[in-house]
Amino acid sequence: MHPRQVLRDPQATARALPVCDHYCGVEARISKSLALQAEMTAQYGACVFDVTLDCEDGAPVGAELQHAKMVAEIVLQAWSASKNVAKALAPAARARIAARVHPVDHPAFVQDVRTIVGSAGEGLCHLMIPKVESLADVDLAVQAVDAASGSWAQSAPLPLHVLLESSLAVHRAHVIAAHPRVQSLSFGLMDFVAAHAGAIPASAMAAMPPAGAAPGQFSHPLVVRAKLEIAAACHAHGKTPSHCVVTEFSDTAVMREAARRAAREFGYTRMWSIHPSQIRPILQAFAPEDAEIEAAARIIAAATAADWAPVSLDNQLHDRASYRYYWQVLERAHRTGRDLPQACRHYFCGEAATA
Repeated sequence: MHPRQVLRDPQATARALPVCDHYCGVEARISKSLALQAEMTAQYGACVFDVTLDCEDGAPVGAELQHAKMVAEIVLQAWSASKNVAKALAPAARARIAARVHPVDHPAFVQDVRTIVGSAGEGLCHLMIPKVESLADVDLAVQAVDAASGSWAQSAPLPLHVLLESSLAVHRAHVIAAHPRVQSLSFGLMDFVAAHAGAIPASAMAAMPPAGAAPGQFSHPLVVRAKLEIAAACHAHGKTPSHCVVTEFSDTAVMREAARRAAREFGYTRMWSIHPSQIRPILQAFAPEDAEIEAAARIIAAATAADWAPVSLDNQLHDRASYRYYWQVLERAHRTGRDLPQACRHYFCGEAATA
């Protein structure tokens, strides 16, 4: 039997998303990002990052409709071009394009949804809703999205990702994460800091503030608390926690360390990118280490040989609980484009496993 059949992981769907979500709002950068996505999909054999087209911060004030039309046209073109190709690809290798619309209380919100979802929704992997404050906001978004969707959405409603950007939103993270249409929660760091009206210093927006400066985003108590609340809510409800941006986009070492801490210390399984140079460091940081992949392959092989009964390996007892953990390691390795040991590659046949 396939490990997924035996281990029955209730949160497997939450871990199926790519570990990187790349944001861009300018047309030229969107085109480059989609080209990079196709290039890296060919390299890794799987789509290893989403491209989210930004209508909130990307749209010039007063030109929201024109920007939404541009986003819809790009999504529609990409989806139309990929339909025939996608049939020959495993799901993991298909292009993934999303859009971030304006908040539900913004005058352009309904216009964004009607324009983008109404004409190109079938080409979206999800819709990002920013500045969500309550369950009522999620319900408003669902109503607007479903009203704009075509017949395609009846069997597979468009998933929503939501962005929590205030203390009140973080306080309600568990309730919001429990909503059946919510697939992922993201933390809006900069708006969260700004919402405190100076009570949190600007240094808390930096991943690594200068020596001697006030605490950064990985050490300021209120920011750390918010990150942990969001991650805990997601894991409690089987959703994907997506870590906030790192503004030091030109410093690869800072980016890599921030991504490592997000994944290893704060429990995040996905992270935002705001510059193409951040994508590969995020993939590297969220991928398992080679030694962990090798150990996982050996343990799963031993479990299979024992028909999933408990085994002793290297003087350690392993049973269904540890089997589930090490199977998740292999799945994460596959999702991040890591080369898998020969003994476990067959589990990912038909899923664009890395060659």
